[in-house]
Amino acid sequence: MRNPFDLDESSVDGDSEADRDFEDRIPHPIQTNDGDRSLLQDEERRGDDLKERFIGTIDQGTTSTRFIIFDCTGVPIAKYQTEFRQLHDHPGWHEQDPYELVESVYICIEETMKSFLALGHSRSDVEAIGITSQRETALVWDWETGEPLHNAITWTDTRTMNLVRELKEKPGADDLVNICGLPLSTYPSSVTLRWMLDNLPNVRAAYDEGRAAFGTVDSWLIYNLNGGLQNKRLVTDVTNASRTMFMNLETLKYDDRLLKFFDIDPKKIRLPEILPSADKEGFGEICEGPLAGTRITSCLGDQAAALVGHCAFTPGSAKNTYGTGCFLLYNVGEKPVISKHGLLGTVGFQLGRDRKPMYALEGSVAVAGSGISFLMNNMGFFRDSRKVSDLAATVPDSGGCVFVTAFSGLFAPYWIDDAQGTVWGITHHTQRGHIARATLEAACFQTKAILDAMEMDSGKKLTELAVDGGMSNSDICMQTQADLIQIPIERPAMHETTALGAAIAAAFAIDVWKDFSDLKYMNRANRATFNPKVGPKKSARMYKKWSKAVEMSRGWTASKEEESEDEE
Repeated sequence: MRNPFDLDESSVDGDSEADRDFEDRIPHPIQTNDGDRSLLQDEERRGDDLKERFIGTIDQGTTSTRFIIFDCTGVPIAKYQTEFRQLHDHPGWHEQDPYELVESVYICIEETMKSFLALGHSRSDVEAIGITSQRETALVWDWETGEPLHNAITWTDTRTMNLVRELKEKPGADDLVNICGLPLSTYPSSVTLRWMLDNLPNVRAAYDEGRAAFGTVDSWLIYNLNGGLQNKRLVTDVTNASRTMFMNLETLKYDDRLLKFFDIDPKKIRLPEILPSADKEGFGEICEGPLAGTRITSCLGDQAAALVGHCAFTPGSAKNTYGTGCFLLYNVGEKPVISKHGLLGTVGFQLGRDRKPMYALEGSVAVAGSGISFLMNNMGFFRDSRKVSDLAATVPDSGGCVFVTAFSGLFAPYWIDDAQGTVWGITHHTQRGHIARATLEAACFQTKAILDAMEMDSGKKLTELAVDGGMSNSDICMQTQADLIQIPIERPAMHETTALGAAIAAAFAIDVWKDFSDLKYMNRANRATFNPKVGPKKSARMYKKWSKAVEMSRGWTASKEEESEDEE
């Protein structure tokens, strides 16, 4: 790994995602009651103070890393983003270089600080740092050397498909979801760790010798940012831990029944200490670079961070992030809800040791923005992913095409591991615009399926849905979503909601805010609202065709037995 501070500008990718625009102001409450005028003045004074306080956020996603400095009114002040390699050595495999993940963070901090300092600020103005990252991506490293024992295996990787089938046949498999909220699938990092132990001799040897440390990306980053072997800080937070299938949702601790099911001996492998999402001391501090000595005071999985970024603090609030995948979270309150309709039970956030955790139901769509990347990189439909809406606008609808984007099977609420990507309804008249629309619609159809399941689990119907993520920039996509779910879509003008959530949590840890009500006006300026433009009958017809296509996409992936027969 080269020194992350020996920067070569030619090797650093700049902003390449659609989430580039910055909102340069934050609204203050508008009140006309003369008796409340003093309250308004107090709020304005507080807003002025908060504009001079700054929080940094490391936002480490599936395809890129960014570092953003926010003021404490939620306005991004400086930002830098860089992409890193995606490794696909075999069909269904998706890995990342652990060193590149760390290096990308240092690059983004270095470049963001250049911009921040150029604005006349000082390094000490950044009071704290929050971290948000991809969740289920799993790593194992040597506790004695600090070296990774294999590449990071990402949450989209499907090499564990046959292992999942085997695990589902084990006694007690059906009881797991009641303990951890997650069903068995290729998704959780527990299954990935089991695969590494069974298939990678060096990982197995380190495990048997008690040298192995396991963690998701947040733990790997915090370990390295704190100096690696120098301090050996191995921690995670409740939102990331809730995605491993090792943590009990009720106790927020590792559960012996879960570890035993996956044949994991906690005496042989170091598991991260589980902390609240906001903590003043537990995550340590950055040891090198322009922000050396700055405390890390929050850590959240990316989708949990987006829930916080939308200020969805009360039960019944929901958000949908249209990123590489599509993730819909619904705040269910202080008690976990175990889904009966194919959703995930998870921790939404815990903003302090003295605060109760808030739980959520989650539905995950494997392919959203990555479907756009597929059209761009694999099919050559356009050179810039932001042009997808332009291409989709060349036709009035999808022309009868339905694209089931099951590149990694189908996630909630279907959980169809053997589905593959299929396009139905192609005719001689099909154009690229129809396929572009069908790709956008695929995420919208799956979002509707998840919302329907959430309504059945919670017994309540949402009245609006907050959205963020790169694909939410497409007006065509958001209008389609509103038409399908028949409720308004609310899109904030400042799109860095995930990073903002980590900043909010970090600020809670250092008492910038003391109550959720302090954030009621955060990121509310210039929101776009998309109301349904088609009636319920047309919406139902569209969804019925999608459901038919989903059923037809089943069974395309060969089982282990079928593969063995083909080899004979």
